[in-house]
Amino acid sequence: MTSELRLRPVRDEDLPEFFGHEQDPEANWMAAFGPEDPADRDAFDAFWRRIRADSRIVARTAVVGDEVVGHVLAFPVQERIEVSYWIDPRRWGRGHGTAALGALLRELPQRPVHARAAKDNRASLAVLRKCGFVVVGEDSGYANGRGAEVEEWLLELPADGAELGDH
Repeated sequence: MTSELRLRPVRDEDLPEFFGHEQDPEANWMAAFGPEDPADRDAFDAFWRRIRADSRIVARTAVVGDEVVGHVLAFPVQERIEVSYWIDPRRWGRGHGTAALGALLRELPQRPVHARAAKDNRASLAVLRKCGFVVVGEDSGYANGRGAEVEEWLLELPADGAELGDH
């Protein structure tokens, strides 16, 4: 039940869970723009050290009960704030992505907020739209998860947009 989902700051003991979530080949293909080598634990640990050391980044663990179901991030890209999330593939289809992203957005005072999604990642696009994001452009880039150039949607939660939970 998504109403049980809550966010909390990332803890050291969450990292093995996050690493495990990234070992799913389907999840890496869907996300497209993930790590170069999801099995490289040293690179994973270095990534999370950088994330957790940067005070401009909001990193939260999504939990249901005592179970870690994923994480959400808000981070600066030049002058903009972007968000991303990763939900345990075993928990897909239960509304956890939408609940986690909606909760993160309620923490963020800044607007607009930006996101990206591979054009064929319908599930991620649905989560973003449910949280109030609209498509504002297109881009493409090399996607490690697919080993190829991938087209993506650029999305924005406008300054006057109502995100999930504001209706």
